[in-house]
Amino acid sequence: MDSILDTDMSSVSDFRQQEPGRRVLVITAVSAERDAVLRGLRGAENFDVVVAGVGPIATAASTAKVLATAEYSLVVSAGIGGGFIGRADLGSLVVADEIVAADLGAETPEGFRSLDALGFGYTRIPVDAGLVSQVAEALRATGLVVTTGPVLTVSTVTGTSDTALELAVRVPGAAAEAMEGFGVATAAHENGVPIMEIRSISNPVGPRDRAAWRIEEALEALEAASSVLREVL
Repeated sequence: MDSILDTDMSSVSDFRQQEPGRRVLVITAVSAERDAVLRGLRGAENFDVVVAGVGPIATAASTAKVLATAEYSLVVSAGIGGGFIGRADLGSLVVADEIVAADLGAETPEGFRSLDALGFGYTRIPVDAGLVSQVAEALRATGLVVTTGPVLTVSTVTGTSDTALELAVRVPGAAAEAMEGFGVATAAHENGVPIMEIRSISNPVGPRDRAAWRIEEALEALEAASSVLREVL
């Protein structure tokens, strides 16, 4: 899948130099993620944190609704997610350098074809490289374990090793999987607002084993990441 989007986003240093009153919109899927983000932000006044629902459709609609009522300098899709084995371990963080709608397309006898390949739209939204680099470096400076790479948005959470491998082959370097990022990113892109996505890893992408998930650990990592965002955004 090739991106058809060109970016014109500011780096973090440029973002910090914008006019006073700049605001950051953070979108989460569920209240537990929102609460972790709010704990990390510790009352930072230039952040708004909104629970938008689960899945790309709900989050796209909710994000678009918020962006229609207020001006923001950046939108952040934040929450927990699955990490691809060998790329992102449990309790670590992933900062997306690209947000990918991994299952938006068609099955064919030759295999999966993305919406891009079919000529009906786009499935990849890149994130400004300067923004990714500076946020990742700031997170690492506090001792957090951080990977950068594509974060996949899926409508059905991966539950088998075969599907995990297929996705990893389809999107080389894929680091994490979640259900909301592309919806948030699409709404932001259509409104001309820069986007980024941060995921804390609660489980490996693959066979579904809730007993092995580390949700509390992932929420703690999300809280820690949010405290860093408070300082750099």
